[in-house]
Amino acid sequence: MGLGNIGLPGLLLIAVVVLVLFGRGKISALMGEVGKGITAFKRGVKDGTEELEDKAAATAKDVTPETDKDKV
Repeated sequence: MGLGNIGLPGLLLIAVVVLVLFGRGKISALMGEVGKGITAFKRGVKDGTEELEDKAAATAKDVTPETDKDKV
């Protein structure tokens, strides 16, 4: 039996069982923590990407050969 065969009634049954086992407050707190984790991950990826782009931009700024720099 694969996950594709669960269907809507199966998902509702799983949701009810999880709600009964953990309670609404625990699930809400858990989802809040998951949301904070996702936000922190996205921020980290964005910061890393910006850092790499800044480093690449700094190395690509001056493409004039050393011998031609003083010929201005």
